[in-house]
Amino acid sequence: GKEKGGCVFCEISKTPELDAKHHVLYRDDICFAVMNKYPYTPGHFMIIPHQHTDSLEDLPSEHWIHIASLAQRGVAALKKAFNTNSVNIGMNLGEAAGAGIAEHIHLHLLPRWHKDCNFITAIGDARVYSVDFEEIYEKVKAAFLENLKQNI
Repeated sequence: GKEKGGCVFCEISKTPELDAKHHVLYRDDICFAVMNKYPYTPGHFMIIPHQHTDSLEDLPSEHWIHIASLAQRGVAALKKAFNTNSVNIGMNLGEAAGAGIAEHIHLHLLPRWHKDCNFITAIGDARVYSVDFEEIYEKVKAAFLENLKQNI
């Protein structure tokens, strides 16, 4: 994310013409939703405010409420698209909290299944992602956009 210098999330925010390349699921004036380039599970995506901040408390309340509303819809979309009843949702605020990109807050949504982690994660410090990323992107995007239409 820091290959070019600067903030990778701000770069995605400023380049809507590259949404397909960046695997953006959705965007509006406040935020955008994008697939995680290094997912923990298939379908892992993030909701990210356009405003560059590392501080949740500095985000305008109406932006946080909007992101939370999109997260509700995102959870519903993940449950429908992946036939799961479990989803992790959360933020790592700051490097010490585990944020990979600590300079720009982002909300993670991850579909989960029983026993979706195996011994490779524990002993090999690696993750196995045995599905086609592009196919998952299209599936999540379709479910997310359909859910938005139904809830507007």
